[in-house]
Amino acid sequence: MALDLDYQVEMLVAKTNHYLITMMGRVPEEANSNEFYRALCYALREEIMINWLAASRTQAKQDVRTLYYLSMEYLPGRIFSNNITNLNSDEVIRLALHKMNRNYGEIIASEQDPGLGNGGLGRLASCFLDSLATMYYPARAYGLRYQYGIFEQQLWDGVQVEAPDCWLLSENPWEFRRDSRKVVVKYGGQATHSTNIHGDEILMLKNCDEVWALPYDIPIIGYSQKQKFGVITLRLWTTRESPHNFRLQRYNAGRLDEASENTALTDVLYPNDQHDPGKKARLKQEFLLVSASLQDILRSYLAHHDNFRLFSDKVRLQINDTHPSLMIAELIRTLTKNYDIPWKMAVDMTVTCTGYTNHTILSEALEQWDQSLLYYLLPRQYKIIERLNYEFCNTLRAKYPNDEEKIRRMSILENGKVRMANLAIVGSHKVNGVAALHTELLKTTVFKDFYQLYPDRFVNVTNGVTQRRWLLNCNPDLAKFITKRIGDGWITDFSQMSKLAEFAGDGTAQDEFLAIKKKNKLRFIEFLKHDNKLRNETGAAVLPAPLIDVDSLFDVQVKRIHEYKRQLMNILHVIMLYHEICENPNHGRIKRTVIFGGKAASGYETAKDIIRLIYCVARRVNKDPSMGNMLKIVYIENYNVSRAEVVIPAADLSEQISTAGTEASGTGNMKLAMNGALTIGTNDGANIEMRRDVTDQWWPFTFGCSAEEIASMHEKRSYSPANICNANVNIRRAVDSLRDRSFANDDDEHQSFSDLYHKLMETHYGDSPDRYFVLKDLESYYQVQKKVEDLYQKPTTWAEYAIHNIAAMGNFSTDVSIKNYCENIWGLTPCPTNDEILEGIRHEYSLVDKCRIF
Repeated sequence: MALDLDYQVEMLVAKTNHYLITMMGRVPEEANSNEFYRALCYALREEIMINWLAASRTQAKQDVRTLYYLSMEYLPGRIFSNNITNLNSDEVIRLALHKMNRNYGEIIASEQDPGLGNGGLGRLASCFLDSLATMYYPARAYGLRYQYGIFEQQLWDGVQVEAPDCWLLSENPWEFRRDSRKVVVKYGGQATHSTNIHGDEILMLKNCDEVWALPYDIPIIGYSQKQKFGVITLRLWTTRESPHNFRLQRYNAGRLDEASENTALTDVLYPNDQHDPGKKARLKQEFLLVSASLQDILRSYLAHHDNFRLFSDKVRLQINDTHPSLMIAELIRTLTKNYDIPWKMAVDMTVTCTGYTNHTILSEALEQWDQSLLYYLLPRQYKIIERLNYEFCNTLRAKYPNDEEKIRRMSILENGKVRMANLAIVGSHKVNGVAALHTELLKTTVFKDFYQLYPDRFVNVTNGVTQRRWLLNCNPDLAKFITKRIGDGWITDFSQMSKLAEFAGDGTAQDEFLAIKKKNKLRFIEFLKHDNKLRNETGAAVLPAPLIDVDSLFDVQVKRIHEYKRQLMNILHVIMLYHEICENPNHGRIKRTVIFGGKAASGYETAKDIIRLIYCVARRVNKDPSMGNMLKIVYIENYNVSRAEVVIPAADLSEQISTAGTEASGTGNMKLAMNGALTIGTNDGANIEMRRDVTDQWWPFTFGCSAEEIASMHEKRSYSPANICNANVNIRRAVDSLRDRSFANDDDEHQSFSDLYHKLMETHYGDSPDRYFVLKDLESYYQVQKKVEDLYQKPTTWAEYAIHNIAAMGNFSTDVSIKNYCENIWGLTPCPTNDEILEGIRHEYSLVDKCRIF
């Protein structure tokens, strides 16, 4: 039954006031914005709880196959604003806040971004959850509840300083603590041998370290224009909340670090693994996620089944990258020890249930653990891996009797290391890459041996993003522009976006699009003035934001800082532009604002040097009076989802410039394109498929070597960055500026930039110079950037290109990705909430909602 809008507003106001008084002890006139935010969330989540419970009961009643998704990272962004969008309740919320004399923007800004991830891996996982919930797929996701996130990035005069991300400083109204679901995770100890009823060796454990893991649940809601919507659970484990984990005896003995080791286990995402304590903490984190989640999965299954006959049919496990790969060993161990399932059957069940998503071809990013560390922390799981590997290698020797080198390459255990990717492949029924090129490279290079052995296991599922978060929510004016022309079906069926192409050549549509873009750019400029701190060397926010021309080209590269993503190439191009504008009064260049954002891993010094270089180049260029507004450089501090939602709608040009063959997929490329930015990019990752769908007619800014050309230069060792510099005086001058103190104000800066110079020009610890072919592609990049400027000077033509790009994004929704996973990997079918169950719960709620004690 549709409810009257005025009635909904009245009820929301009453509920919000109720929670202000009963939960915070404040009357509306006294409450601050954060208290109002929490009260409003409590009011809104009542409806979510009804649908959440109904979805859970429906799935239990139908005994459906369920996906359990494990990821070390999630980046949901602000949950409140996303829930408003997915509940289609923006008008109700705005009217209610207006009635209570509260500012909508201030209330939204009261919520901190959950510090549960770092980059594309976590954002992809969150997009998946949105699509799973929207399409009513039965699923539950597991992660860790990081107390301080990965870190809050602060730039002190260009130096990245990592501060705690205090996102849990205030109460989080979207999480529910589940004390009854806490579990015990065991580390270390001595393993003793025994057997199960089938004679299979099992290991008992004594004198181990027991860590309690406590779950917090967050409901992830799907989009709906009705009162019925899908809800799935994101369950996050923490060790901080259990007093059992604090070792008081060790604290009293003065061993303070040991006393809090387990309490702090979920404090920070990705502890710095440049030292042994960091490696130990990372491995313990990964096993905590695996063990706690598996115990919960088995509890859920056994609540509805008396035996394991249907386990392989009802359970699907997806491990997102190699971090949860220990799930394979732990599931085999648990089935054989706790439930007396024969070894071979346990292995077969594990393989049937498990899928592995690979996210990288970079060898250094494929996790490997020291065998000694894994055996010390997880002796039982190590023995499972050892036996699994022994049997796997014997199978290989039978198939390849004269090729010990192949067996060595494929072995899970080798040279004192445990190769987690190899374990994931051996223990999974499907292995997927995340873009067509990426999957092909997995099959032909990184995992070529495995592909030859298991050709049917390898499939491609190209990544996507949810259009609900990354268009409907973050760019409402553009969303209205689209809906006015093609209807609102695109919100849940992004293939309908292709209809927009009919309007790309329409002058009225072009003008409206350009007006929307300008409005978003003005919003970004306001964000820079008020929310993007520019700090001095002490960390004090004292520096004013640069003055930016709204009509300048907004040239945006926002992503994790890494050499292969080539932020260094971007800033070298900026240096070349700077030199040209300074010295040539007839340069003919357009106004350009170059925008960077992203964090460097805490132990990744080269990435930190790149950030420092960008900052120092900006410091000089932005203050140079000869520049005027021709060239400005901006670095977005502490880039996160909420900041992405401001800069992405404002972008004119999307920088997707990774070395061909290194980026698995990318998702920022999709977000920027569907918000009307044109892409300058290499033929890498999902750029290739985006280019295919957009077509070359409307994809004008491709540059750089192909993956095949890069591979050939690697193989022949034929690339010389010195030759590039000798042949191009402008490139040489830009590179020389890294060591001639053009941008360095002190010796520390000079050393950082000199290190970058040496990496480009000299052999470095056995690596070839310029490992990621920055200078090789720089000339091509420079020339294509001229094409960018030529097109930008024709605004309506630029708008036509941009609208065509938006229209071609239909295949890059996570709705499409999830359907492909369900069809090709999980065998999952939608399970819409049962109407009778939903109405029954709604009726129960309506009865108890009237209760008052006095």
